[in-house]
Amino acid sequence: MTDTATPRRRTRGGGGAARRAERTAVSVETAKYIERNIPNFEVLNEEALQIIETNAETVLAEIGVNFVDSPEALERWRKAGAEIDGERVRIPRGLARELCKTAPSTFTQTARNPERSVEIGGKNLVLAPVYGPPFVRDAEGGRRYATMDDFDKFVKLGYMSKWLHHSGGTVCEPTDVPVNKRHLDMLYSHMSLSDKPFMGAVTEPSRAQDSVDMCEILFDGLDGRTVMTSLININSPMTFDSIMMGALEVYARANQACIISPFIVGGAMAPVSVAGTLTQVLAEVLAGVAYSQLVRKGAPVIMGAFVTSIDMNSGAPTFGTPEASHITYGAGQLARRLGLPYRSAGSFCGSKLPDAQAAYETANSLNMGLLSGVNFMLHSCGWLEGGLVASFEKFVMDADQLGTLHHFAKGVSMDENAQAMGALREVGPGGHFLGCEHTQENFKTAFWRSDLFDYKPFETWADEGERDTVSLASARVEKMLGDYQQPHLDPAIDAALRDYVRTKKESMPDAFS
Repeated sequence: MTDTATPRRRTRGGGGAARRAERTAVSVETAKYIERNIPNFEVLNEEALQIIETNAETVLAEIGVNFVDSPEALERWRKAGAEIDGERVRIPRGLARELCKTAPSTFTQTARNPERSVEIGGKNLVLAPVYGPPFVRDAEGGRRYATMDDFDKFVKLGYMSKWLHHSGGTVCEPTDVPVNKRHLDMLYSHMSLSDKPFMGAVTEPSRAQDSVDMCEILFDGLDGRTVMTSLININSPMTFDSIMMGALEVYARANQACIISPFIVGGAMAPVSVAGTLTQVLAEVLAGVAYSQLVRKGAPVIMGAFVTSIDMNSGAPTFGTPEASHITYGAGQLARRLGLPYRSAGSFCGSKLPDAQAAYETANSLNMGLLSGVNFMLHSCGWLEGGLVASFEKFVMDADQLGTLHHFAKGVSMDENAQAMGALREVGPGGHFLGCEHTQENFKTAFWRSDLFDYKPFETWADEGERDTVSLASARVEKMLGDYQQPHLDPAIDAALRDYVRTKKESMPDAFS
């Protein structure tokens, strides 16, 4: 197979031994993606929404956006009716919104285990882990640069985590592998160590193509199916670079999903006001989504909004703040008016440790994501130190708490069993409900219970060493990795993937920048 050749389909193989292995493989429990039975929280009235939408159109038509080092993109925009001035693209009012109409409001991302496929959009919420940190932290080794071994461990933890629906992408940046080759190892890790859906590489268009080619092998041909999401960040304010746009073009042509997401630190990369930031977010998303549809009508996209505020004393990003919540809620309303799936929120915090600050900020951010109507939540577990660090302990702490989102999203049942009239009649005034028939029938499922937190009496807790949550999380990481069993992968497909990775690596010298 040459570097540029599209892989040919391979017939699944392995014989009877492979089929027996597949039948006997251990499968961990994964909850279905969240289907909301609660209303979204909305902070903007109709007048505010119309003002923001009008102002975003003004930004596109009068100020414009830059598509840098992208002659092909400029030519696409020219043919679509935009005004081109150097690398500046001014988009007539209504054009971007019209182009966005061909993007689907929902789509399925197919996993190699069909039972773990996810539906993105509508009232659904798909949870994926942290993305991009160059450092990792654990209780034993502290803070250090991430390695490929760390990456593999995070993929295993994600596979073992009940409430996570998605394996994610760059769960940490493995700095011990050359920059131009690490995407191959990361993709293979997601494909072989987990059978949940995953994300493709975006750091260079050829790496996006590698992602598509490897998926052709893994899925024995794509046949138009969407099997990857990818994170396409906009260089706010209002700049689209050739690297990200090149990756977007690869994925859109292959009908793979792109999260088109401004990366905004309020006050530095956008105005300090909520309304001003929302105007910029909407303008950038309109331009990005419209461009994806110029590449391929109907290509699946997700409207993204990664927004933090800034500490005006230190310049550091801040998380879990009211302003970020206002923007996240407002962007959700704008996404729904566009008819697009929505990505935002996560386990955001600025803390250096998985401590009380991390817990408060993370809880605010996770709940904000649920109530704002997010459909795809990247960074839902493991985020620490403003996204610089992927923490093993915080990964399992956050993953445990994602269960609360599942249960809260169910809403309040009003069926006959939930009304509990029989229990009220049986117990009557002055009694208790512990022994009544209704309690006995429902106690196992009535209340969500953490698999991590300590609910024991003080004496028991003291006798067991007075362990705090981080200690419990560290022990849970060790147990989960010890219990991990690799999901079955057809040996012929595995061999083809390994061959692809080996051939690609041998075709180029190592590069660490």
